[in-house]
Amino acid sequence: MKQTNIDNFDLSNVKKIHFMGIGGISMSGLAEIVITRGFLVSGSDSHKSAITERLSNMGADISYEQVAENITDDIDLVVYTAAIHPDNPEFAAAVSKNIPVMVRADFLGYIMKQYKTAIAVSGTHGKTTVTSMVSHILLAAETDPTIMVGGILPAINGNIRIGKAETFVTEACEYTNSFLSFFPTMEIILNVAEDHMDFFKDLDDIRNSFRRFAEILPEHGTLIINGDIENHQYFYNNLPCKVITFGHDSSNTLSAQNITYDDFARGSFDLIYKGEIIDRIKLSVPGEHNVYNSLSAIAAGMELGISLPIIKKGLESFTGTDRRLQIKGEFDGITVIDDYAHHPDEIKTTLDTIGKYPRRKMWCIFQPHTFTRTKAFMKEFAETLSHADNIILAEIYPARETDNLGISSQTLQEEIKALGKECYYFPTFEEIENFIKKSCSQGDIVLTMGAGDVVNIGENLLK
Repeated sequence: MKQTNIDNFDLSNVKKIHFMGIGGISMSGLAEIVITRGFLVSGSDSHKSAITERLSNMGADISYEQVAENITDDIDLVVYTAAIHPDNPEFAAAVSKNIPVMVRADFLGYIMKQYKTAIAVSGTHGKTTVTSMVSHILLAAETDPTIMVGGILPAINGNIRIGKAETFVTEACEYTNSFLSFFPTMEIILNVAEDHMDFFKDLDDIRNSFRRFAEILPEHGTLIINGDIENHQYFYNNLPCKVITFGHDSSNTLSAQNITYDDFARGSFDLIYKGEIIDRIKLSVPGEHNVYNSLSAIAAGMELGISLPIIKKGLESFTGTDRRLQIKGEFDGITVIDDYAHHPDEIKTTLDTIGKYPRRKMWCIFQPHTFTRTKAFMKEFAETLSHADNIILAEIYPARETDNLGISSQTLQEEIKALGKECYYFPTFEEIENFIKKSCSQGDIVLTMGAGDVVNIGENLLK
């Protein structure tokens, strides 16, 4: 197999690139970047989407099945995700034809390497929100950045924006250690918690990966890190880069005091810089977690030399990304909200935030994401979900997994009931929708939550 080494890779020798899984949120962004640079692009995906249609309109040749015939002799490079196995027919065809192949993370790292300022936003959760906040600040400052975000950001009408300046901002995911292939000049570490236990051995293994990620920064680079992370000094001890901390305690470089919320839980707070109040910040997204998310984005803006009035303008213009506490609409006086939360910590944050909303009852429809995560955090999921007014479980969304590990959503239902909390389970979306229609009253909130396709329930109800 001709696995391409990023250190000696040169795109000047490439005319046509094939992306396996081109409809993915990150792969599509990479495809769009190279299309705008004049490269020929082909790709494959399992189904059509707004993203693949956009790429097709830009000139990409997309197939909706992965077959060997897609790997034509004029292809100079094949980019694939870590989920692709060697027996994949396209991958096998590329190998047999001796066409260079490169994993997605390496290709993104190569792209990042070409920018003077490359900002990588990492953490177990919150990456999409903070990447979006930083993006809004950069846009408000008219820096003309290139942006790759892991969700649909209305300000850029999608997940990718191609700028002409030397500033690049992207999410940096720890799964399969993909972020270790990146070349950032600025890193944000939001949190470090147990997740992706189908890859990592334990929390220490995850912490080690984030330490290695921090070590990637050059001497002139900047690390912005949450001071609330346990022993956060571990991640930057003896590193030559500049370190900025943010968090609850005023001993951090940036912190927040006198936090207040409006009727929709949108926060305002005094911004504390090195122990002194320097301004009052108003957000257009809800929840305490976003107060602290915004501190990291403010730190990035200040480090880039952007003035506080422009930073505030950028933050106030950010009203959220798709699937992050997104108000989808109303039916019969019932508000439908959708959220991507799929980890116990994220679920707690979401439920706490919605708890501040004016309402009668909250009906939480949760779709667990992957069997490994559900099994690893079974008791944590049960305890966290038990704080919702009403709990409805959809079946587990398997994503990349085929082994159910002997569990289902009924297993989680039993755990929740053992805590003395009523919990409903329905194997189909149609049954959940019918139950909601019969059970909800005017003024209630229906929350669809999970990283799979649970969003469809709310959208069907709104129809």
